[in-house]
Amino acid sequence: MFFSGIESAPADPILGLTEAFRKDPRPFKVNLGVGVFVDDKGTTPVLECVKRAERLLWEMEKTKGYTPISGPAEFGDAVAKLVFGADFHGLALNAVAAAQSPGGTGALRIGAEFLKTFRPGGTVWMPDPTWDNHKSVFGAAGCPVKFYPYYDPARRGVDADAMCAALAKIPAGDVVLLHVCCHNPTGADLDAAGWARVAEVAAQAGWFPFFDFAYQGFGDGVAEDRAGLRTVLQKVPEALVASSFSKNMGLYGERVGALLLVAESAQAAGAAFSQVKRIIRTVYSNPPKHGAALARMVLEDADLRDLWLQEVEAMRRRIAGNRQLLVDGLAARQTGMDFSFIVRQKGMFSYSGLSDAQVDFLREQMAIYMVKGGRINVAGLLPEALDHVCDSIAASLKL
Repeated sequence: MFFSGIESAPADPILGLTEAFRKDPRPFKVNLGVGVFVDDKGTTPVLECVKRAERLLWEMEKTKGYTPISGPAEFGDAVAKLVFGADFHGLALNAVAAAQSPGGTGALRIGAEFLKTFRPGGTVWMPDPTWDNHKSVFGAAGCPVKFYPYYDPARRGVDADAMCAALAKIPAGDVVLLHVCCHNPTGADLDAAGWARVAEVAAQAGWFPFFDFAYQGFGDGVAEDRAGLRTVLQKVPEALVASSFSKNMGLYGERVGALLLVAESAQAAGAAFSQVKRIIRTVYSNPPKHGAALARMVLEDADLRDLWLQEVEAMRRRIAGNRQLLVDGLAARQTGMDFSFIVRQKGMFSYSGLSDAQVDFLREQMAIYMVKGGRINVAGLLPEALDHVCDSIAASLKL
């Protein structure tokens, strides 16, 4: 029989960890592996701005008809202004186009299909390390994947020298994937000087940039987090950007994202965008309606947007506060290891510096779940679990 001859796929390393956590009967278990924001109560909240938009949408919506292939144009316009800034030169030239997608992952996959078609044979270069699913998404589309150096474990930060030296050698026909902010999994971001160097290298080498912008607002702020993207686009005339509202608007289950393209001219943008729509038509025909309608309302309504910005800032501050609490807690236990680098990292994730053996010890003996390689979701650290986590990490360092 056909199905009986198919082997089971390996479990997703992150989602599989969550399933194991759910089955763990120990009452003191802690999940620092899952990639979602949680509040002090351990809940992934529905933002108040989204609740208010839901009420307005319920009163105003007149149909559940299909959306256009690329989603409503108004949604695309609102997302483009958010991602690039309203004063971005490409917007004035009508050289930017945006297609709604099922989350940031959907944007990455549509972008990968586009690159496979129009840059056949071009390699997609990713930072080492990167989000586990990046390689799978581009590989499934048929794009060859290689890696460039990014993180220096010894310094607990970005190795800009090694990164730029490698980027300078990448052929003009290839694609470079860049995390705009809140690098997943390390939390280590380029500073302004680093982005300026990357921009110069990109202009000289001629490779094509593809930005993953999944965490806008969780680094230094909604406007501040786009700085690196804008720096590169001052030197490079074309790019793709994958954007997501899963994190910064809490619309995880609604699957709301966008693929944006920047071209040299309105004519070039229009031609390229027609091909993006052709690909979308063959993959999922058109995107879901509800979540994007909520995001659009939040971005377009002045009061809702102000409320959203306040809520994003509150989430950002909670994450930054958790970083400080963790560092202070570990320092108080005199572990012999300096964890101050965790405060310098941005976004939900941190490369903790723990070994796989220590990660296994924490899961098996202490019921603390984190991803292999020592990546932790700092947002998952709840107040009542802080002492247990710090005590357990201190114990793991004695192995």
